Amino acid sequence: MSASESILDRFFASMIDHGVLTVHHASGRISRFGAPSPGFEELEITLGDGVARQILTDPRLGAAEAWMDGKLHIAGGGIMELIHMLRANRRWDHGQGLRAPTFFRRMKDRLSFVRTAVNHAASSKSNVAHHYDIGNDFYRLMLDAPHMQYSCAYWPDGVETLEQAQKMKLAHIAAKLALEPGQRVLDIGCGWGGMAIFLARRAGVHVTGITLSEEQLALARERAEAAGVSALTRFELVDYRDLAKSGATFDRIVSVGMFEHVGRPQFEAYFRSIGQLMHQGGVALVHTIGRMGKPGTTDAFTQKYIFPGGYIPALSETVAASEKVRLIASDVETLRLHYAKTLRCWYDRCMNHKEEIEAMYDPRFFRMWTFYLAGATSAFENGGMCNFQIQYVRDRYALPLSRDYMASAETQLNA
Repeated sequence: MSASESILDRFFASMIDHGVLTVHHASGRISRFGAPSPGFEELEITLGDGVARQILTDPRLGAAEAWMDGKLHIAGGGIMELIHMLRANRRWDHGQGLRAPTFFRRMKDRLSFVRTAVNHAASSKSNVAHHYDIGNDFYRLMLDAPHMQYSCAYWPDGVETLEQAQKMKLAHIAAKLALEPGQRVLDIGCGWGGMAIFLARRAGVHVTGITLSEEQLALARERAEAAGVSALTRFELVDYRDLAKSGATFDRIVSVGMFEHVGRPQFEAYFRSIGQLMHQGGVALVHTIGRMGKPGTTDAFTQKYIFPGGYIPALSETVAASEKVRLIASDVETLRLHYAKTLRCWYDRCMNHKEEIEAMYDPRFFRMWTFYLAGATSAFENGGMCNFQIQYVRDRYALPLSRDYMASAETQLNA
């Protein structure tokens, strides 16, 4: 037995109490961990040569690349089930100690903090292209057809399909904007135009959508034309910082799934831009993936393969950045499990279109993408991830004193 296999066994033994994991090591040795438990899987994994060492070097990146390269095989389930077993045994919100961090842990966290990608405007476009310009046809297979929303859906009681949940999300956000017909709305990070089209159709507002993805820009324009709202919508390939410098202003600003891409050093610039772009009596709504705990770092797999330059913010650092430019956080909502349900829908759709996706790219891409979706799902089900919706105003008198207007507007938008 190699030292790497021995250490990996100790790692699994410390991790797995519920469910059964049988490990077939490259040496031929077999180890078994855990015990049968309701709600937990019984899986077998086979590790190729060098995989134990690869995982120990960087557990998430090492396991991901072993899976992508076909050196990690799973029986009894797939990558979703394996990651669920590991994360569900050590849920973020269960049994956490409150001891102060050690000196070495504080130093490690500080170094990781410094290494976070800066994501200046010069690199933002290439970072966006890395993820969003891989092909509209691919995203059509995964996302809801009516709105093509690549962000957390909203799942109130009775909602059963992804299409319904994404429509509910659009209405939920629109209600928080307190829209009036004829207003000018800016959509920062507009994706394929789903939000802009919905707002133009349902609220009669004029929407400018901005993106750094050429693939998204072309399809957004095409979809707006097909929806008959091209007179009320405009889409541009422009960085939000450059738009702010232009002197343009809007009555309402919405930004969904964008803030997690800007990078921590750009937080203040992002909110300063929103402040500059918003009328004094305006309203903004920022919807972002977030951390339920303290600030952290982006893992190596996500940084390398999924969202280069991105960073998932904690609520504390998000509000701290917006406070610097005198934006008032007038309403905050934490969506705890909504993204987990959304991600499982995307994962299932990718699995159902496996052959098509592998034909578009290759099997390694498919395994990389499903690892990403499975890991993200578990992060929202058992880890420290959530979604925040933060409403901002510049003027404390900009909105009604109670939240009743939101419920009323949401009912009308969903009619």
